Amino acid sequence: MKPIRVLLAEDHTLVRAGFQALLRDLPGIQVIAEAGDGREALRLVETQRPDVVLMDITMPGLNGIEATAHMVSDFPEVGVIILSMHADEEYVLRALHVGAAGYLLKDADIAEFQSAITSVAKGETYLSPRISGVVADYVRRAGQEPTSLEMLTPRQREVLQLIAEGHTMAGIGQVLGISQKTVETHRMALMERLDIRDVAGLVRYAIRVGLVAADR
Repeated sequence: MKPIRVLLAEDHTLVRAGFQALLRDLPGIQVIAEAGDGREALRLVETQRPDVVLMDITMPGLNGIEATAHMVSDFPEVGVIILSMHADEEYVLRALHVGAAGYLLKDADIAEFQSAITSVAKGETYLSPRISGVVADYVRRAGQEPTSLEMLTPRQREVLQLIAEGHTMAGIGQVLGISQKTVETHRMALMERLDIRDVAGLVRYAIRVGLVAADR
């Protein structure tokens, strides 16, 4: 039986090495590639075509949620499992909304990692037990208005993350392949839609909703 081919996307080298060591001991699972950010993960999915991607939720350049959205759209045969320390409803629902097949907390034990990867490789959904309760609570309250972050376009969320990471307007244009003027237009649209008046406010918002970590 062929092993399940896994791509590991995690920006912290030591953490990634720890996951690699853990997964190495799991029968029937093979880590075929590693990525340090969301854009690298997208490139590797295209070239390596893994069965499952273990995707850190907070990464520079393109975070795990937005990278997952691109993967689900472009490579629907690949199952993405979000890895996170956060069991908060906002993180979980954003991940499921963009099409993640699983949500696994980083403090899960080795048996849970194996169950999650095996389930998602078979086309099933896997949620850590604590996450299942979050989803159940949301279902009971279904019908509520979308959050301010959900009302932004994918491009606006990309620009917002890069602004919060300290990139210049010209630098953002280079990363995204658009003109500096277009980036500035996105920035103004973000401020208008979020009712935020300055870049510092955009940075605080991005941290609050989890697009970037507070220590970046």
